[in-house]
Amino acid sequence: MAQYLGVDLGTQSVKVVVFDAEQNCIVARGHDGLPSPRNPRPGAAEQDPADWWQAFDHAMQMALKRPGVQADQIRALGVSGQQHGFVALDESQQVLRPAKLWCDVEAVEEAQQVSALVGRAVPAGFTAPKILWMQKHEPELFKRLRHIALPHDWLNLRLSGVLATDHGDASGTGLYDPIAGNYQQDAAAQICPDLPEMLLPLLEPTATHGQLQPQWSKYFGLPLDLPISVGSGDNMMSALGAGAWEEGTWVMSLGTSGTIFGHSDQAVVDPSGCVAPFRDALGGGLPLVCTQNCTTVVEEARAASDLTHPALTAAASQLTPADDTPLFLPYLSGERTPDWPHARGVLYGLTAGSLAPAVLYRAAIEGASLALVQGLEHLQALDLPVKRLRLVGGGGKNPLWARILCDMVQQPLEILKEQESAALGAALQARWMESGEHPRNFFPSQEGETLVPDSQWAGVYANKLQAFTDLGQQLFGR
Repeated sequence: MAQYLGVDLGTQSVKVVVFDAEQNCIVARGHDGLPSPRNPRPGAAEQDPADWWQAFDHAMQMALKRPGVQADQIRALGVSGQQHGFVALDESQQVLRPAKLWCDVEAVEEAQQVSALVGRAVPAGFTAPKILWMQKHEPELFKRLRHIALPHDWLNLRLSGVLATDHGDASGTGLYDPIAGNYQQDAAAQICPDLPEMLLPLLEPTATHGQLQPQWSKYFGLPLDLPISVGSGDNMMSALGAGAWEEGTWVMSLGTSGTIFGHSDQAVVDPSGCVAPFRDALGGGLPLVCTQNCTTVVEEARAASDLTHPALTAAASQLTPADDTPLFLPYLSGERTPDWPHARGVLYGLTAGSLAPAVLYRAAIEGASLALVQGLEHLQALDLPVKRLRLVGGGGKNPLWARILCDMVQQPLEILKEQESAALGAALQARWMESGEHPRNFFPSQEGETLVPDSQWAGVYANKLQAFTDLGQQLFGR
C-alpha cells in the first residue's frame, strides 16, 4: 500500500487528505476550523500560528483514523498554505507576533514604497509591505526578527525542523524576480541591510524539504524519517490538484478570495500589476488574478437573513438575470484587483423589493463573479489563451454560482469532482517527490459536470459587467 498525505493550511480551516496510489483517489479526509482573523487595526488581518498547529493536529488525527488508512504505510507528506502571510521568527525560530495574512491591507503606504524599489506593482497584501510595516510600527520587535516565513514554510518548519521555501510561494512575497527566478537582493537590502539574510533558501519543485521529526512520527503513528515535499502556496498547489499544467487551462477558485490561474511555460509580468507574476509548483509560471472578496460576500448576504445557503440558492435560482437588478460591488475588505485597498462594498440601484433575501443573495453572487470576470479579461488582454475553464473551491459547490459564472464568461465550465484541489495538489507533489514520476502520469479522474453557457443571457451580463466596471471606477478609481 502506498498512501500520501496532503495538507492545506487555509484562512478558515486546515484540511488533510490521504491519497491512495493504488486506488488513485482520496480515501480519507480530515478538517478543523480556524478562528476568524483578528482585526486589531483598520485593514489588519492576523492569526496566531499556534491556532494553525492545533487545527492541523485535529485534522491529521481525523484523517489518519479513517477506515482504509494505514498511518505506518504513508510514503510522504506535502503542505499547501495560504499565500503572502508574514510569519516573523526570531533567532531561535520562535514566532514573534501574530501572522499578518494575505487579506491584511493596512500596509498601503509601504506597498507603494516596495513597488518603487522592485520596479513593479506590489499590492498591500503581499509579504514585503508587511515587513516594512513592522519595521516602521514595531521597531523594537523588528530588531529581533531573523527569519521570514510564509504559512506553509512555518508548518514545514514545525514538522521537519528545516527552514526553506519554494519558488512558487516566494514569488508572492514581492521580493522575488519571476523572470530571473531568484530574490531581488538589492531591493531587500534597501528595506533593511539584514533582510536578504532573513529570506529563506529556495528549493526546486521536486526537492525534499526535510524529514518528519521523530516526536511527530511517534505522535501521529507515521513512519520514521517520513519525507516532506517542498510544498507551495495554495494557488500553486490548487493548479497542481486541478491538472492545470498545460497552457490554456485555467482554474477559477471560489474561496475566501476569488482567483483565476493557470500554467505558463514562462513567468508572465503584467505592467499594470493586475495579473500576479507568480511561479507555479511545476517550475513554470502561474499568471494569476486574485480578488479580495469572494465567498465571504455571499456569506454576508446569507447572514442578513435567517435562511440557509441551500434555501437561498433555491429561491435565488427562481430569479432571472436582468439589467435593472441591484449591483453589488463586493469590496467589503478593500480590493486587490483592481488595487483598491481603500474601496468598500456598495449595493447600488435599489428599488422596492431589492432587499429581499433571494435578491440580495443573487446580487452578492453576481458581484463576486463580475469581479472575477474582470480578472479573466485582464488575462486575455495579455494574449494568454483560454481553452478550458475549471471550477474549484467551496463556492464551486453552489449550482447557482456555477451557472451564473458559466453564463457570464459564455464558455463551457468544468466543475471538477475534487473541489479541495490545494490539498490534493499537496498530496500529488509528495508522491511526485517520492516516486520521481510527474503527476500527469497518475492524475486522478476529475471529470465532473460540464456546464454549457446559455447564450440568451450574454447581453444582460455584458451590460452588468460594463455597469459594474464603470461604477467601480467612478467611486474608487484613483
